[in-house]
Amino acid sequence: MKKLLLSALALTLAFSITACGKDEQPENSVTPEPTIVESVESAPITTEAPAETEAPVEAEPNPGEATGETVGSTLLGVFNELMADEAAGHDALTIADKLVTHESILFSGGAMEIEAGFLSGFDNYEVTGFEHGAMFAPMIGSIPFVGYVFTLPEDADVDAFMTGLKDNANLRWQICVEADEMICEANGNTVFFLMCPSSFEE
Repeated sequence: MKKLLLSALALTLAFSITACGKDEQPENSVTPEPTIVESVESAPITTEAPAETEAPVEAEPNPGEATGETVGSTLLGVFNELMADEAAGHDALTIADKLVTHESILFSGGAMEIEAGFLSGFDNYEVTGFEHGAMFAPMIGSIPFVGYVFTLPEDADVDAFMTGLKDNANLRWQICVEADEMICEANGNTVFFLMCPSSFEE
C-alpha cells in the first residue's frame, strides 16, 4: 500500500513540475502594451570607485650620497658646542677627552697630551706651531680613527697651520685600513682635526 501511495505521489509531483514549466498563452489573449515612463533628469550616477590617495614614495638615495650625519660631522658639532660653552674647559686635553667619550664613539679609547713632532696620521710631516695639543684615538689599532685638538698662539696663522695638516695627512696611515673622511676646522685659535670612518658598524 505504501509503495502505491509513494508512486502516486511521485507521478503527481512530476505532472506539477511539467505543468509549471509550460507558459502557454491562449490564442485569443491580448498582450498588454508596455507602459512608457518618461525619465526625469537627475544627477549622473558614477560607478567609479573614489581614487585612492597613495602615500608619497620616498626616493632612494643615490649610491655614495650622504644620508645622514657622519661620525666626523657629529664630532665636529660636539667640538663647536664645547667651544661655545663658557663653563666647559677649553684646553685641548679636556676637549679631546670629552670627544672620545661621546656617545657616538663605539669603541674604548682615550685622550693624551702631545708635543710637537711626528704625529700619527701624518707620515713624515712634523706638526709644529701649537701651544697645547691632545690626541684621541681607540685602544685597538685596527680602527682607522685618530683625532687631534690643537690650541695655537693668539698671533698664529691658523689657516696656514690647517693647510699643513690637510696637505700632509694620510687617510691610509694604518696601511690595512683607510679612513673615510678627514675634517679640519678651527674655532678661534683652537683647531679640530679628525680622520675617521663615516660610521661605525654595530
